[in-house]
Amino acid sequence: MPSSAVTNRPEEVTARLGVGGGAAQGEALLKALREVKNQIIGNKTKKLLYLQLGAVPKIVSVLAASVASSLGGAGLEDAPVIVQAAAAIGSFACGVEDGVRAVLDAGAVPHLISILSHHDDKVVDAGARSLKMIFQSKMAPKYDVLQDKNLNFILSLLDSDNENVTELAACIIAHSCETNEEQKALCDAGVLQRLVSLLGGSSNQKDACLECIKAVVKDNSEVSSRFSCIGNGKALKALSDLIQDRYPYTRLLSCKCLIAIGHASPSYVEELQIKTKLVLVLAELLEEPGRVGDEAPFSLKKLIADNEELHKQALSINVIEKLCNFLHMSSIQSRRLQGILLALSELCSKLEKCRCQLLSPQVYSLNLEVRVLDLVIDSLEHDCAEVRAAACICIRNITRSLKNLSAGSLSNEAVVIRLVQLLYDPSSSIQLVALGALCNIIVICASRKSVLIRCGGVSQLVRLSTSMDSTLRLKSLSVLRNFLFLANTTDKECILKELSLHTLVSLLNDAEHSIQEQALALVNNLIDGCSSVEHIFTEKCYSLILDAVTRQLKQASSLGVCIQGMFVLSNIAAWSDFDKDSVTDYLIAYDDNHKPSLAIKFLQSNDKSLRLASLWCLLNLTNPSSAGSSRRVTKLQTAGIIFQLKSMLNDPCSDCKLRLRMVLEQCTEFETSQA
Repeated sequence: MPSSAVTNRPEEVTARLGVGGGAAQGEALLKALREVKNQIIGNKTKKLLYLQLGAVPKIVSVLAASVASSLGGAGLEDAPVIVQAAAAIGSFACGVEDGVRAVLDAGAVPHLISILSHHDDKVVDAGARSLKMIFQSKMAPKYDVLQDKNLNFILSLLDSDNENVTELAACIIAHSCETNEEQKALCDAGVLQRLVSLLGGSSNQKDACLECIKAVVKDNSEVSSRFSCIGNGKALKALSDLIQDRYPYTRLLSCKCLIAIGHASPSYVEELQIKTKLVLVLAELLEEPGRVGDEAPFSLKKLIADNEELHKQALSINVIEKLCNFLHMSSIQSRRLQGILLALSELCSKLEKCRCQLLSPQVYSLNLEVRVLDLVIDSLEHDCAEVRAAACICIRNITRSLKNLSAGSLSNEAVVIRLVQLLYDPSSSIQLVALGALCNIIVICASRKSVLIRCGGVSQLVRLSTSMDSTLRLKSLSVLRNFLFLANTTDKECILKELSLHTLVSLLNDAEHSIQEQALALVNNLIDGCSSVEHIFTEKCYSLILDAVTRQLKQASSLGVCIQGMFVLSNIAAWSDFDKDSVTDYLIAYDDNHKPSLAIKFLQSNDKSLRLASLWCLLNLTNPSSAGSSRRVTKLQTAGIIFQLKSMLNDPCSDCKLRLRMVLEQCTEFETSQA
């Protein structure tokens, strides 16, 4: 090939972007710009190569020079160069964050904005398209719509007769609108009315307007209400009509808008008929390929969140089957899989029928019986962290059913092993959702508890209970508490071996009230069912733990702490006479300020759970089968506690009333025997 021949190698094309003026050189520059654009469209590898070669700053320089020349009245010959330069810049910003960064760093945005007022429609279109690409990125600059200058600029774009420009305006608003104040400012400026009027345009314009409407009304009851009243409900009807649009993405966006309005102003989208229609549309969109099918399950989850009636509607139209069918696909995209798992988890959050459906074997392709739960468990090992997290959440909600757990429906050891593996994940968010799933799974079944011990789960739970992250401490304690629920002596000894006395006392004295409460609940499960302190603690351990428990009760830091603390004392009060006397002396003691004793204070509480815990404790203290019961009844009487009990005969809580009468009967037995 002759040395003078022109090639299209990226290095040489980039070099030609610096060609100077002159007609011949201008033509060469135009060809170079067109060549760059054609090579990078849809080709990420080429795009990154041109970025490394520094093509973007050169193209922006060409754009700036051409814009200056064109605006200076130099003629129409610059228009093709501007169009190609703008198109190339937009291509660099499409789908590649490094490309967006390069475009922004090169200062392309002001030049692109300046050509929106160009006399050539092709130039305007090219500038608007390029800017739309940029503003689809989170890295794009945000317009402060609270400044009149910026708001007026956006309104001028929105009022344009050029659809590309109005789409750009909608993109900028959707990207920039974040606060309630900004939403209100846009609403006051008439943006919503203009957006509604544009919903009759092209498909791209409709989609841009729908994205914008969603951003402006999201989580804002006032703005959502005002939107719903536009044209006496015509705006809302327009959205309802668009959920039947021929284009799937438009249907999805209109569903998202209605969901956003329904959440912000429930009264405007409260009819079950509308919501049922949304469920049907989203169920159909699950089948769509690409972005629509990927996003549909997320919208479905948001629509039915915490709404049992909609859960039933989804169940009646076989949404669960549709979602489950995707789990059998080997090539499902991570984003879609995450959404499906989250949608399934939402459906399992309330309805037992949904949980049973996922726990029961189903016949799928090749006549193989497979439990959906097993497929969810497999997702715990997915490469994508978001999928692993969604699988944990799904398992947590499936295992909310004690009935199924007790029946052995979750006998697969793999679920415990894989969840324990996730406790070592570098992401604390993954650890938290794994802890949430484990918390349910190990409540009852002894075999699952033994698996947890064998695979090192208890050791890691104890380590996490000392984390600097208070949420991790709380969640890991919750799992340990559930592990100890109805646990045998061997399992309790395992916990005590891993959880040192120092750690346990430290958790009881934690700065967070919620952690104190969980630590007390753990101690309560630890000592529950034991006939004496020696079965669990050494005398030194017992003394330190009792001191920590009584200290928290004395401080009365939170209601939950008081309730759990009283249940701990109630269990201790079931032990020896010495333990009963210790608890009695503590409950009837007055503090230095002569305030009521803890027993009276808690019995007078407005919270029925605290009253009930206190009554259980008194019931154990006054048990007539204990040798020292008469001595303790006398102490309680002297301290005014019997008088307090008699004043509670009409307690509004039936459980409290029952325990109250039992305590008084035991005290009466003592008085009768004394007489």
